[in-house]
Amino acid sequence: MAIGLLVFLTAIIVHSQEIPPPVRLVIIGLAHDAVGDFIQRVETNTSVQLVGIVESNSELVTHYARLYNFETNLFSPSLDDFLSKTNAQAAAVFSSTFDHRAIVEMCAAHGMDVMLEKPLAVDMEQAKDILTAAKNGGIKVIVDYETAWYPANQMAYSIVHNEHAIGELRKIIVCAGNNGPKESGCSDAFLAWLTDPKLDGGGALIDFGCYGADMATWLMNGQPPLTVSAVTQRFKPDIYSNVEDEATIVLSYANAQAIIQASWNWPFDRRDVEIYGINGYVLVPQMNLLRMKQVGTEESEMNLPNSPVPSPQTDDISYFAAVVRNEIQPSGMTSLDINMIATEILDAARESASTGKQIVLSPMDR
Repeated sequence: MAIGLLVFLTAIIVHSQEIPPPVRLVIIGLAHDAVGDFIQRVETNTSVQLVGIVESNSELVTHYARLYNFETNLFSPSLDDFLSKTNAQAAAVFSSTFDHRAIVEMCAAHGMDVMLEKPLAVDMEQAKDILTAAKNGGIKVIVDYETAWYPANQMAYSIVHNEHAIGELRKIIVCAGNNGPKESGCSDAFLAWLTDPKLDGGGALIDFGCYGADMATWLMNGQPPLTVSAVTQRFKPDIYSNVEDEATIVLSYANAQAIIQASWNWPFDRRDVEIYGINGYVLVPQMNLLRMKQVGTEESEMNLPNSPVPSPQTDDISYFAAVVRNEIQPSGMTSLDINMIATEILDAARESASTGKQIVLSPMDR
């Protein structure tokens, strides 16, 4: 009997070591429409436990409480109010981009790791303050891009950098956007700040240019460009009177070039990339589809289905939980280092579009 009890207790201990308790997660902000999908996935992901939602806008609180049948005591008007009642280890942020700095500073003061909905910040000044707060508070800050979890993007990176299958990179083309936030059905709360140059940092240049700046920096292994040039236009001034709805950014490196086409004028959603090396190319037209061609071969195609089981390699929530537990270190498209450079690119692109000049990036700026 004693031996049987010992085996039973040992099994419990091993099992508890294999399955750590869920990370206690608070959502801060409901002003970004991506929060809806996030809440649905949090409720089915065992790596986290939603312990609260911080939002001061009573209309948004009422909307999401009714939509997901949440008890009103789940919501708090401020982070301080929430922390006086409930303990949390980490925060997922769905506020305006302008509010990212203040939220990270508050979370850093309480030792809470943070995942921000893209992009990192409205400008380099705020990005540097976020970096400082993270270092001083000893917390980890990551930035969530849906494209970071596309199976085809991850395979493309492996083909380029692990297999070295297409040789040294020469050109990267990233197209990102949709037919416009209003046209695609964004909520009034989201649209209000997304089209405010102060709260979003710009229009399509920031909203979708960040995908390309992040992707190019990741594919270039964290190497910043030497120069940045950009052109922005407003094709729909009756809808977007304060921000641009079209942007093209050109990045030059010592031996490569990247072109970022960010638009609120595509006829449909786009998040695609083309990668060209001296020996071939890799194309990712869709999240699960990859095409590849090397010199002297025919183009091949790979279909890469999503994993049915969330994991740190395939899912942002599981990844963030692993980061909070110190099981993995942030890297790649979500990392703060990559996103600091992406913000620098967007800052320079905004300046280039405004002045009509090519902007030379200085290492002294970092």
